[in-house]
Amino acid sequence: MKTHFCIPVSQRRPDALGGRYVLYSVYLDGLLFCRVRYSQLHRWNEQLQRVFGSSLPPFPPKYYLAMTTSMADERRAQLEQYLQNVTADPNVLRSDVFIEFLKLAQLVLSCTQKICTEWLPTASTELEMETSNTFNITAEKAFLDIFLPNGRSVNIEILTSDSAERVLEVVSHKLRLSRELVGYFGLFLIRFYKEGSLSVVKKLADFELPYVSLRSSEVQNCKVGLRKWYLDPAFDSVLMGCRSAVELLYMQAVQDIEKEWIKPTQGQRQELEALQKENNQTKFLQLCQEVQHYGYMQLDPCHCDSPEPGCRAVLSVGNDEINCCITLPDNRTQDVVFQMSRVKCWQVTFLRTLLDMDGPQRTLNQNLELRFQYSEDSHWQWFIIYTKQAFLLSSCLKKMVSEKMAKLAAENTEMQIEVPGKSKSKKYHIQQSKQKQYSSFLSRKSKIKRAEGDCVFGTIKEEDL
Repeated sequence: MKTHFCIPVSQRRPDALGGRYVLYSVYLDGLLFCRVRYSQLHRWNEQLQRVFGSSLPPFPPKYYLAMTTSMADERRAQLEQYLQNVTADPNVLRSDVFIEFLKLAQLVLSCTQKICTEWLPTASTELEMETSNTFNITAEKAFLDIFLPNGRSVNIEILTSDSAERVLEVVSHKLRLSRELVGYFGLFLIRFYKEGSLSVVKKLADFELPYVSLRSSEVQNCKVGLRKWYLDPAFDSVLMGCRSAVELLYMQAVQDIEKEWIKPTQGQRQELEALQKENNQTKFLQLCQEVQHYGYMQLDPCHCDSPEPGCRAVLSVGNDEINCCITLPDNRTQDVVFQMSRVKCWQVTFLRTLLDMDGPQRTLNQNLELRFQYSEDSHWQWFIIYTKQAFLLSSCLKKMVSEKMAKLAAENTEMQIEVPGKSKSKKYHIQQSKQKQYSSFLSRKSKIKRAEGDCVFGTIKEEDL
């Protein structure tokens, strides 16, 4: 499954010898992730090749003469494509070479450390470190608050270089969450507003550094929050045997009701309030299974192009569907539901991207759209959503596809169990072990068609659905 890496902008900077070099701004899920040079990425590719060999995608070639503007833009696009392709391999994503490079790209480390000198491709270590100091944060012990849905926070001691995967393990241990259930939760960057509302900015990738992401976020009033990370409410049943997991699900359900992200009827609301007074969390969650939009991710109000361009919309995503509440020009509302089984593909596009030239660093002002192709009356149509949460929406769509494929894989395994006989049983065990490798996400490359001319600045294609 590809990650949402892109390189929408690059900068030319002077070096200590009077020349100039290009610094590429790498964005992950629409937010600045790090700034790196071509030579650093080239050295990283060489390290990856020693581990993965010819299975890697081709790396953009070196230029030995001065680059023109068009050549520089072509290289930027090629590096962006390389990042998207190389991260499509889950083995690469889990490798030490991949993770350590991205840690170094986000952090300032002492130049005397061995790992720095191995990573840097030139003899001028100090210069190279200066150009890659994206956020000016050193690797050291620190304390980080992880916010829970009930408003409380858990303060944990970490290293600033700890990945989201590691931080999630630490906070889960402190909350006494069963180890095998940790994967059902995730760390999110959440924006809190003065009036009490909140907005989920993004899901932190396993290899991201939460401490760095929080300190470097261009979005104001952000905190790192713990939330469940699945969109099929049926998965609740897997967690009901763990008291800590039940408490976390209960906190989030109560919060979602308060924020009106899930919509109980008047009767359901009265029953839920009674169960809440009794602190009967299990029955509360069981009743929530019947409530509209329970377990969905709700996005901030946005705009869409249907039934007319510029219509306001509120999206809720979950349970294998995209629910869109559209406000029509005459202020009437219309609910439109798109089943994921009828969605063929989707893509995220930067629109009208502008550079903020003020200050020491140029930043990206984003306008994003997500468009998906779906089947209606035997015809394929595009539905376009204009939202700053386009990458979060894309992550949710990926998650629903992943959960659907996992469920189908489990059903196929059950079919194998029904076949009697000793030899058949052996066949079942082999197929089950193989399925585990692919049940998280399956490729559908053959079903994607690239839409030429749709991209104004740079498009991220979901070609691996």
